[in-house]
Amino acid sequence: MSPRGLSADRLGRLDQIMDGYIERGEIPGIVALVSRGDHTHVHACGTMTVGGTQPMRRDTIFRIASMTKPIAAAAAMILVEECVLRLDDPLDDVLPELAGRVVLRSLSADLDDTVPARRPITLRDLLTFRLGIGAVMAPPGSTPIGTAMDEAGLAPGGIPPQLPPDEWLVRLGRLPLAHQPGEGWMYHTGADVLGVLIARASGQPLDLFMQERIFEPLGMRDTAFHVPTEKLDRLPGAYTSETNGPGLVVLDDSVGGYWSTTPQFASGGGGLVATVDDYLAFCRMMLGGGRTGSTRILSRASVELMTTDHLTAEQRSANAVLLGGDRGWGLGVSVVTRRTGLAWSVGTFGWDGGLGTSAYSDPREDLVGILMTQRAMDSPKMPNVFTDFWTSAYQAVDD
Repeated sequence: MSPRGLSADRLGRLDQIMDGYIERGEIPGIVALVSRGDHTHVHACGTMTVGGTQPMRRDTIFRIASMTKPIAAAAAMILVEECVLRLDDPLDDVLPELAGRVVLRSLSADLDDTVPARRPITLRDLLTFRLGIGAVMAPPGSTPIGTAMDEAGLAPGGIPPQLPPDEWLVRLGRLPLAHQPGEGWMYHTGADVLGVLIARASGQPLDLFMQERIFEPLGMRDTAFHVPTEKLDRLPGAYTSETNGPGLVVLDDSVGGYWSTTPQFASGGGGLVATVDDYLAFCRMMLGGGRTGSTRILSRASVELMTTDHLTAEQRSANAVLLGGDRGWGLGVSVVTRRTGLAWSVGTFGWDGGLGTSAYSDPREDLVGILMTQRAMDSPKMPNVFTDFWTSAYQAVDD
């Protein structure tokens, strides 16, 4: 594919808009990347901490949260290609904790008001988030299953599970499903189950499998499930909004925080840290049909399958709070199904991270955009800085 351009003047506009978020005190620091063809533009602004003086840099390491999900899906597809796993085989032998499921009669039903599952859970169910359980998008305490997940330490959140994987899966297996396998889309939990599955099926810890099969081949030197001591000066504090105020409070510190030590649970749903350049390497591999240069991670067929929307119209509609009106879900990634704004051609794929990150790849434009901040999202609705970044990235396309 011939190189495609980005307007230098319009990239300057992007930089100014990102700088505005720093100047207004809305976000401590930002690293924004737009890559098209042979042209990659990176703008780092602000500081590593609120009120600090250490500047944000291109090699800053961010908690990428749910941007972990596409990488975990790619890891699973490696095992599918090697015939270690199959998309539609029951997982009962590898994940016996999830065998013999029962299903709630309705999302609001008591935990003992169940019927038998009509079939076992499969790998395809995990990848498409249709295994039958996940984030309950209802007010806290309003559903028995949501309360049970909270009490068991299974509810998705900014910090990954703090349990050993086997214990986490045992607790999940004690709960009924909210939907029959394959019938309802529920966010997140399938990716954490996926991480446990990859480790068991490969015979390696998830972090080691990803390191050997994805990170090292792609040169993703700073991507991992924790930040070693010698790199902690490159990990900014993570912040969230004050409960009753305009300011920010610390969610996770760099020194002594969750990501400063090796976790018990390597979360396939949200545990990784990375730099913008590391994540660009992964996105470029996906845009290249599974290959970067002479390095092939996946087949083109796997990437095409991953980046095809697998949801029904009903499943998309029922989850508009997360997917909006323009996206579906493939295998571990969201997929744009119709264009509703300046950004994202039909077929664009990627996802956001709840701790303040966003990354999408557009095959039609040969474009990758990556936004990294250390301010957690306040709601499932895309924050203004995300929207403005994507608008600014696409208005800079020049050809």
